[in-house]
Amino acid sequence: MHDLVIRGGTIVDGSGQPQFVGDIAVDRGRITAVGRIAAQGREEIDAAGLMVTPGFVDIHTHYDGQATWDAEMAPSSWHGVTTVVMGNCGVGFAPAAPDRHEWLIGLMEGVEDIPGTALAEGLTWDWETFPQYLDALEKKSRTIDVATHVPHGAVRAYVMGERGARNEKPTEDDIAKMAAIVADGVKAGALGFSTSRTILHKSIDGELVPGTTAEKDELIAIGRAMGEVGHGVFEMASDLKREWDEFGWMAEMSRETGLPVTFAMLQSIAKELPWDEQMAETARANADGANIVAQIAIRGNGVLMAWRGTVHPFKFRPSWQAIEALPWEAQWAQLSDPAFKAKLLAEENVWPESDVLPLIMAVALGWQLQYEMGDGFNYEPTREETIWARAQAAGQDPADYAYDLLCRDGGKGFIYFPILNYADGNLDFVAGLLQRDDVVISLSDGGAHCGTICDAASPTYLLQHWVRDRTRGTVSIENAIRRQCHDTARLYGLHDRGLIAPGYLADLNIIDMAALKLGKPWMAFDLPAGGKRLLQKADGYVATIKRGQVTFRNGAMTGALPGELVRGPQAAPEVAALAAE
Repeated sequence: MHDLVIRGGTIVDGSGQPQFVGDIAVDRGRITAVGRIAAQGREEIDAAGLMVTPGFVDIHTHYDGQATWDAEMAPSSWHGVTTVVMGNCGVGFAPAAPDRHEWLIGLMEGVEDIPGTALAEGLTWDWETFPQYLDALEKKSRTIDVATHVPHGAVRAYVMGERGARNEKPTEDDIAKMAAIVADGVKAGALGFSTSRTILHKSIDGELVPGTTAEKDELIAIGRAMGEVGHGVFEMASDLKREWDEFGWMAEMSRETGLPVTFAMLQSIAKELPWDEQMAETARANADGANIVAQIAIRGNGVLMAWRGTVHPFKFRPSWQAIEALPWEAQWAQLSDPAFKAKLLAEENVWPESDVLPLIMAVALGWQLQYEMGDGFNYEPTREETIWARAQAAGQDPADYAYDLLCRDGGKGFIYFPILNYADGNLDFVAGLLQRDDVVISLSDGGAHCGTICDAASPTYLLQHWVRDRTRGTVSIENAIRRQCHDTARLYGLHDRGLIAPGYLADLNIIDMAALKLGKPWMAFDLPAGGKRLLQKADGYVATIKRGQVTFRNGAMTGALPGELVRGPQAAPEVAALAAE
């Protein structure tokens, strides 16, 4: 008698091999047999006509705060994700000197748009060092497994204080202390180290993330510290300025330590290197013995603009600024008043001082770059769906049309503004990237950018759009599942998951591909202190299973909390040893 048997599903096992119909047996949280299974299970699930996949592994999230108070781990857990890696982009909450708590919250709020009030209320701060933070994470049960990086920003501030926060040059002693903290964190179970080197990442006070201007000696010293421990991924978000020679030191570090270095690869206004040059440099370094892996997004990275979101096109007009601090009910009373609308639309924008002013102006005036989000929006819109085109078709001024759009459904309308990855007006360049071995699917930013995006739904988008619906060319289901499960897990040394085979963790999804559909995003106010966040659900997930326990059934949380903290790399299963248990 098995603990669980899933019968008759179409199995896409994560290896990239062709799908097949079969059964899966689960015992003690692991897969024990795949094929035709005669023995019964204490629980059985009929998966006939349904697709069965490994649980999805999302390696670029920011649940560093949420994971300390929340068991559900939405929205990632709503989209088939069973393992997340946090602490990306150089930001996190450990190590944390007692007098740095508020500063770390401001850093996370500024970089990742997570409400500071929510973090201030939700974080317990029962840690100071990074190993103590891991201990705190380990105390809580969740629907999914969590793992994390040691974040550069927190380390620099812990060692250097205000000097580190201001991105001053460290001394040799500072560098040695930082490297030692990172080594201790990796020994305690961190999967790697992360840093930010982009002007787009700033604290709530407008200061660059500590480490943004770090030089080669500091970065390589930290990499060497991980290399001496014997494992760790070096993760980076960077503007890739040519003068920094990022690929030069990344390759040198990877060759010397034997560790993988991974970076956010995007079509970006902040990056000096176009995407094809980024990939050419990656291939060149790897051909010379490095192990550099590009993290790619599978849809345009941008902003969902709404009245109650972080940004919208009218944010810089005086009439909006006069009501911005009011409760929503008072705001809505004004927004729905025709006289208020007429006054606002007649006003000029008041531009703030900013080193990203062109981006701010595009938010307020970029009608040809912004798209109407309606039912069934596919995140690869055409020119005919721009605010400009829709306004012309309706005989309206674009600003007038955008205002009315945001006011739909009682002020719940959305405008999509893909800032990154959409320079061509389509995602064709991503299709080629999905065939390369030097990329991984990533950059969902689950748990972050609460008032601007909800890309934690990317695994669902991968299946719905890229596998099933895309008219400009699809990818195979086998390749998609390998990318989202096996490849992401292997990059971080998680060799115990990402495949459906005997001995592997019983992390599984049962999906009705015909019914799979992203829902409409909505703004929730369910974080601590009533903090806001964009959420998006999906139809079609019949069951999500973590360590053999059904955690979600038809999109509803069951109450099972088998998720754990992942400490360090995980070995591949020894099937013979498992069978002998």
